[in-house]
Amino acid sequence: MKRLTTLNTMAGLLTAIGLCLSLPTAQAQEKTVIKIGWTTSDGAQDPYAIGARAFKAAVERDSKGTLEVQLYPNRQLGDERQMLEGMRFGTVDGGVITNAVIAQIEPAFSVNDLPFLYSSEEQAHKALDGALGAELSKRLAAKGIVMLGYMEGGFRNMINNKRPVSVPADVQGVKYRVMQNPVFIDMFNNMGGSAVPMAWGETFTAVQQGTIDGLEIPLAVIEANKYYEVTKFLSLTNHTYSMNGLTMSKRTLDKLTPEQRAAVMSAAKSATAEQRIAAGADAKKTLSTLEKNGMKINAVSDVAAFRKSVAPVYEKFRQAGNGQLLDMALAAVK
Repeated sequence: MKRLTTLNTMAGLLTAIGLCLSLPTAQAQEKTVIKIGWTTSDGAQDPYAIGARAFKAAVERDSKGTLEVQLYPNRQLGDERQMLEGMRFGTVDGGVITNAVIAQIEPAFSVNDLPFLYSSEEQAHKALDGALGAELSKRLAAKGIVMLGYMEGGFRNMINNKRPVSVPADVQGVKYRVMQNPVFIDMFNNMGGSAVPMAWGETFTAVQQGTIDGLEIPLAVIEANKYYEVTKFLSLTNHTYSMNGLTMSKRTLDKLTPEQRAAVMSAAKSATAEQRIAAGADAKKTLSTLEKNGMKINAVSDVAAFRKSVAPVYEKFRQAGNGQLLDMALAAVK
């Protein structure tokens, strides 16, 4: 009997020890994983990467460890259109996505890509944090994708291997890769260039092999993806403000607890503010780095001439039934 009591006591102790050992594992299993992807590099100056890292840190902090954000740069979750489609169906949690590609899902976002609409980053922030941004977010939510934050991509500029661009005539006859977006196609065609729609993943090789002459791209993305190795000329056209959308699948968001959803929303707000500051500061350093790496940099001499050359893009946008949206955007930049 004494031996049996001893065995029962030992069994009880072992069970208790087992429960204690298994407790951290059970707690770890309660942690929800959110996977965030983007198509560019994970470099320190890459604006997409800066935003994703800031979001990860803020979410894990604000959720008190109940959420874990895993990061997938360099197209690991697919090209941007693939990620957006995945978000709609709930197979992709979220991503930092270029405005022009979001416009392929919700055409209203094309308003942000209208050439020379925004004259400064601050002007763009004001519009996107206001009524215009709220309207765009509402329309995207109807497609099953939640816009968590309008992050900073910086202004887009032209790089190519033919010639510097200082007036619209310099664009003529040059083959530019553009995103698969009507506004970008019309913009370059109206300036006399040859717009070549192409997925991001194919672009570097296309420039390197001479299939295209160049592309339009934010400064930080030139550096982070080493486009200075395959293009000669950088012209500071500042033709389009590039917004990078911090987006999430509505299905993913709906699966979270109310507390976790609140943490995601607060984290997105603070991460967006942090990313804008960091991306803006990095852009100022990037020009000298690109020059040191051999790019020939020039400023645009006649912005008014560029605006005149792309006036038909605005009219086409209005005639496509976007008059109210265009008026809202123009009122925001007055």
